[in-house]
Amino acid sequence: MGYKTIGVHVNESPQAASRVRLAARCAAGFGAHLVGVAATGLPSYFHLGGLTGVGAAAMPAYLDLLKERAHAAFGMFEREAPRAGAPTCEKRVIEDDAGAALCLQARYSDLLVIGQHDSGDYLNVQGPTVAEYVVMHAVSPVLIVPDEGEFPAVAPRVLIAWDGGMQAARAVHSAIPLLRQAELAQVVVFDAEIGPQAHGEEPGADIALFLARHGVKVEVCLLSAGGNAGEAILSHAGYFGAGLIVMGGYGHSRFREVLLGGVTRTVLDRMTVPVLMAH
Repeated sequence: MGYKTIGVHVNESPQAASRVRLAARCAAGFGAHLVGVAATGLPSYFHLGGLTGVGAAAMPAYLDLLKERAHAAFGMFEREAPRAGAPTCEKRVIEDDAGAALCLQARYSDLLVIGQHDSGDYLNVQGPTVAEYVVMHAVSPVLIVPDEGEFPAVAPRVLIAWDGGMQAARAVHSAIPLLRQAELAQVVVFDAEIGPQAHGEEPGADIALFLARHGVKVEVCLLSAGGNAGEAILSHAGYFGAGLIVMGGYGHSRFREVLLGGVTRTVLDRMTVPVLMAH
């Protein structure tokens, strides 16, 4: 079991090169095909019919500029991906906003690699960031790379934030190729609820046994979140020395997380190591 097609977001942001190198190293490790995805930034539902005057005259030039920027970003991709060992590479420009373009590529990828803060690619600055949108809507697991730093394809230590939910289970299943290569994966259960409808009689034991059968070196850790699970995940990741966090994304609706402040939003805002999420 492994990844055979990996998609990576390619744009002109300062973080893009690090993101491409990480994706290429993953592709090298799994013998996967790497697809660099650049978006024009203009939503597919955008129509020009209502434009008149100066706006209508300027729009063709603007559309050409968006396409030029998308194609220009591939210069970095063509340099960095082969250097980092990607066996085969492909460039793909999608005429849509970044979130929709990446979700389209996710349909044909085993893993999608994106950046932590690429909100500049999104037209509606009041809407979700690219990372938020993609985590919510992509059918593949999403590996989110922090704004700063250089990261290996395989993290020696992996923290699995386990709450027994569907999203966390999807993330764990998706991460198995990476977990099998780690020196140690730690299943962390915060504020475990004992019982058949919660974490079972031994919280974390079932998922740990499942992973052990896949050849993952795993241990279980029970902790208190102290009222803020997002902060607790990040704090313990630093203490444990995790190079990767695996967790479910948006177990509650995004609207509820915006109102209450959610685990996913906290981790996306403050992460310092890559995070693999699935919704």
